[in-house]
Amino acid sequence: MAKNIHEIRDPIHVFIKLDSDERRVLDSRPFQRLRYIHQLGLSYLVYPGATHKRFEHSLGVMELASRVFDVIANKDAITDEIRKMIPEVSSDNKLVYWRRVLRMSALCHDIGHLPFSHSAENELLPQGWDHEQLTMAIILSDEMRDIWSSMTPPLRPEDVAKLAVGKKKATDKEFSDWEAILSEIIVGDSFGVDRMDYLLRDSYHTGVTYGKFDHYRLIDTLRILISPGSTEPTLGVEEGGLQSSEALLFARYFIYSQVYYHPIRRIYDIHLKDFLKDWLCKGKFSTKIDAHLQITDNDVIVALLDAANDLKKPGHDAARRIVRREHFKVLYKRNPEDMAQNVEAGLLVYEAAKRRFGIENVRYDKYPEKGSAYDFPVKTRDGRTVSSFVMSEILQKVPVLVIEYVFVNPDMLKDAQQWLDDNRVNIIEQKGDNAL
Repeated sequence: MAKNIHEIRDPIHVFIKLDSDERRVLDSRPFQRLRYIHQLGLSYLVYPGATHKRFEHSLGVMELASRVFDVIANKDAITDEIRKMIPEVSSDNKLVYWRRVLRMSALCHDIGHLPFSHSAENELLPQGWDHEQLTMAIILSDEMRDIWSSMTPPLRPEDVAKLAVGKKKATDKEFSDWEAILSEIIVGDSFGVDRMDYLLRDSYHTGVTYGKFDHYRLIDTLRILISPGSTEPTLGVEEGGLQSSEALLFARYFIYSQVYYHPIRRIYDIHLKDFLKDWLCKGKFSTKIDAHLQITDNDVIVALLDAANDLKKPGHDAARRIVRREHFKVLYKRNPEDMAQNVEAGLLVYEAAKRRFGIENVRYDKYPEKGSAYDFPVKTRDGRTVSSFVMSEILQKVPVLVIEYVFVNPDMLKDAQQWLDDNRVNIIEQKGDNAL
């Protein structure tokens, strides 16, 4: 019996379609919760249009994952070498099954996110937990297992969970070459559609152009290839899509530097983390599924507003700074000239500022880029497979992005700036008491 097709309008992909089985996942309690989780945390305080949610991003990731699957699984795009290594690509039944698994894994890849997404994850979960672990737990829960088993064909929950988080996070799981490729479609460092959608979507909603690239051309030229010097298949690109690949990676660099690492956005994340440490029971989010599903950004916003207006409430100071826009200000930003003198310049400024102005009046933020793998296989027009570094000098020159800020209480900013001007050299060169 034919399944009903449901259409959802989307500002990035125009229409996103689901059948009736997939609609049950969309309508599930865990997925509907994503309607109330901001994609970019508190970024809307800097970029007013950035009020979009994990809900629509997840739909977009499913849409793009389907497009990539249809391209790389096309029989005309698969070499005999790949068919021998990945027998699944020669079985129509297996392709039907794995396409469905991929779509559901992509749809659910962010289902474990905490309130305000990444803003406070690292320090507010018990050791060993992150949103990927919560994602796997939810996908494997009884509530979701009932949905997977009711689909036609039924899906194995373990397959959905593995593809949703990938090899780097599901470290206790075995991945076949085919499963590794499929998970790479979603969360891969070079061509993961999670990244493609958030670049396109975030640039649209923040009102910047940094995240745009020709994703149509890029997807059409993706292939399963063997990297030179390797025996494992991976996602690569035909030579005709190399420029689109370059554009994707530069889009990532620019939107990280201009949007995600914007200093005011970062300090709001720090104030939010400070608030949550005081507001949450024992300063941590629960990893119990029911408790996790019951807390959203809405609950945190209500608590923030309440605490901001009551001196006696836990987290009052941090809440007040967010609600009334009285955030700490940038005192120091990572500087190449200072780094040439001392690679620990930012940390030294922070430590000295703490001693001078008090730990409660200073905050430190350092974030090194992760997952910037730009070396991928490229299939040339004459049929060879070579490294992207051989084909593209541009990719060799994409900077590694590291941000570093020292923030100070705005009431002390003027004095702190004068103090830093007077003592910068001594602090960075570690000349003892003069640096204080």
